[in-house]
Amino acid sequence: MIEVYIDGASAGNPGPSGAGIFIKNNGEVERYSFPLGEMENHEAEYRAFLKALEICIEKGYKIVSFRTDSQLVNRAVEKEFVKNKKFAPLLEEALKLTSQFDLFFMKWVPSSDNKAADELARAAIRNIKTKGQDK
Repeated sequence: MIEVYIDGASAGNPGPSGAGIFIKNNGEVERYSFPLGEMENHEAEYRAFLKALEICIEKGYKIVSFRTDSQLVNRAVEKEFVKNKKFAPLLEEALKLTSQFDLFFMKWVPSSDNKAADELARAAIRNIKTKGQDK
């Protein structure tokens, strides 16, 4: 099973934002850091989720377990519903993408368990682009 840690961060709310994605794949680690432009923190969390889903689909991963420290995103995915209608199109897109996996799981984790993704999201805000794999 592929473990995917995601985080979105904003320097200000709204402010410059970034997405961090940390993937554990059978002993290999993948790190991604994407600048997102100006947005609110919650939108950055959704954008990080979408980007991670796209990466996993592109790589042909079929069984994935996502971890996020965003209770907002985790609850929205679990319930397939958002209160804030502004996020409805993002959730709808994410749910379409999750249907492409044989198995998809999402779990909330405390921030302390999501440090790698958080650091990548913050690096993206600083426009440090880190793509690639470590073996």
